[in-house]
Amino acid sequence: MQIVNPTTEANGTSTFEGTWWSAFWQIFFRELRRFSRRPIFLMIMIVAPLTFLWLFTSMMGSGLPTKLPAALVDEDDTHVTRQLTRILGSMEETRFVFETTSFTEARQAMQRGEIYAIFRIPKGTTEAALTQRQPVISFYTNDTYYIAASLLMKDMRKLSELAGLAITRETMRARGFTDDQIMGTIQPIVIESHPLGNPHLNYSVVLSNLIVPGLLMLVIMLTTSYGIGIEWKQRRQKELYAMGRGNVPLIVTAKLLPQTMLYTLVFWVIDLVFYSYLQFPCACGIPRMMLWGLLAVLASQGFGLLLYEAFPGYLRIAMSACSLLGVMQFSLAGFSFPVSAMDKPFQWLSNIFPLHHYFLIYVNQALNGYHISYVWPHVIALVALVILPIVFMYRLKDAFLNKEYRA
Repeated sequence: MQIVNPTTEANGTSTFEGTWWSAFWQIFFRELRRFSRRPIFLMIMIVAPLTFLWLFTSMMGSGLPTKLPAALVDEDDTHVTRQLTRILGSMEETRFVFETTSFTEARQAMQRGEIYAIFRIPKGTTEAALTQRQPVISFYTNDTYYIAASLLMKDMRKLSELAGLAITRETMRARGFTDDQIMGTIQPIVIESHPLGNPHLNYSVVLSNLIVPGLLMLVIMLTTSYGIGIEWKQRRQKELYAMGRGNVPLIVTAKLLPQTMLYTLVFWVIDLVFYSYLQFPCACGIPRMMLWGLLAVLASQGFGLLLYEAFPGYLRIAMSACSLLGVMQFSLAGFSFPVSAMDKPFQWLSNIFPLHHYFLIYVNQALNGYHISYVWPHVIALVALVILPIVFMYRLKDAFLNKEYRA
């Protein structure tokens, strides 16, 4: 392979030896040799994302937290209340680990963090219900632990409604009504529930599909800025500029291509684990999700490169900006809190993050199976993040020629 070096002509101008093609592959293999000399770099690029994948999929392997600890305070202790508590204890999310007739003991257990909820049936509940009075059943949830409290509240609210219906049924049976007459009174309208997109209500389908790619995209942003900025730190930027014959787009493409290939491979492995091994919903097919994964990798690299172009020569500042904005995109992506409910400035800000657009593409394509026309604005936004750094390449060229590393 031909070595490319700058030469000076008689008129003082600089020219470059070699061809564009040879310069491209020189930089490409130079970057591969850099990886082989720094295995920690490969660990960050490959091992860390796959560790994230294993951690989140195993942690949420059951789909939802189940058998959450709760306390039962049954002060009435009748056959009706015992039947109700047996029903509640058989529900998937609830497990009574503490049963007592003293509310004070249950409250102290919640304060110690041993339980997430208390279900209390006061004395006289059954008698009051059978004599047409209105008993009060109360439950308490510790919303400091939001997900656990929400799941337990759902179970306890459902049981509280069933308790009233069960007592009404027993009263009407005692008066001689048939079961058809009773059900027509206590449940005149039958409600059917049809969860769309995620019919099994599996938290991992939503959370793992966004947190794992989001962490990978954060790593891509950081390593992109680091991969470009390390040339200035090691004071080899002029050598790289000469090797690339002064063509900055060629230099950047050849230097980032090994990272693109590795990150795309990792993204595809994540897709195969999600949609083939774990059987997560994928209405659009795995090949199309792999295409969106490739686009997400390129957009993340464009985002990281754009931030380095904003601070050329300042590697620490560029990586700090990547860290700050990369973490911020989790809050503004829209899967934990809807973007439409945010204030207008945050709605506008969310559009600069690749994770936000990838999330909307994933929801529309993989979960809902909508036509591709529904996601074109977000596809264009990701493509714009790939193209936008080209507009500011002149800042990199100026940095190659005139700027030194600044800590």
